[in-house]
Parts: sequence; structure tokens; C-alpha cells
Amino acid sequence: MNYDIVDTIVRTAIDAMRNAYVEHGSIATGACLLAADGTLYSGCAIDSVIPEFKLPAEVVVTAKAISEGKREFDAIAVVADIDGIYIPDELSHKFMLEFNIPEIILADMEGNIKVLKLEELIPYKNRRR
Repeated sequence: MNYDIVDTIVRTAIDAMRNAYVEHGSIATGACLLAADGTLYSGCAIDSVIPEFKLPAEVVVTAKAISEGKREFDAIAVVADIDGIYIPDELSHKFMLEFNIPEIILADMEGNIKVLKLEELIPYKNRRR
């Protein structure tokens, strides 16, 4: 994937992360989803006192794009305000798999970026965030 596109997607995800609602202990995350037609969607984590309603940014942004009629995607960037690169959890991984998001861009606040194919997230599924 083109470096300029990756940079734009990561910066958009960082901007979205600033809107994260994490009043109940979740990690502030942001995501940017690149639809196949070039449209960018951004979203952030939305925390809740109800554990079942804690929504990670990667789920929020995908739902946002789906609700606007998009069904084909090229990539998603996910960032978090933590030390190191944030790894989406297994439920988020399954959600991205359902909507066939082929490239996952994981980044940290220091500018470190890792681009993975969706299938490559599997080795990370049991790691803590």
C-alpha cells in the first residue's frame, strides 16, 4: 500500500481517537477505514458501563461505513493511546473478517506502523493489548 495513503489513514485514526469516550476504563482507540471507492471513514472507541456495549473503534468505523451503504473495503488503521502497537481483540478480528477488510494498519503514537493482512492477525489474537 502506498506510504502516503497509509500516512493519511493513520493520521485520520489518530484524530478520531481524540473523540474516544472512555469513561469506564477502556483504552482510547481510533480507526480509519478506507472503502474500495476511496472514501475514508473515521471512528473512535465508545465505552459504556454495560460491558456488552463497549465498542472498539474498529467496530464503530466499520458499522458507520456499512450504515452508509459501503460493502467493499481496502484497509483499516487502528491506533491507541498506549505504549506500543494496539492489537484488536478476537471479536474485532472476527468482525473485520466478516466484512473482508484485507489490510490492517496498526500504529502507535510514536509513528511505528505495522501493515498486516487480515489473516496475519491470527498469531496476535491471544496477546494482551
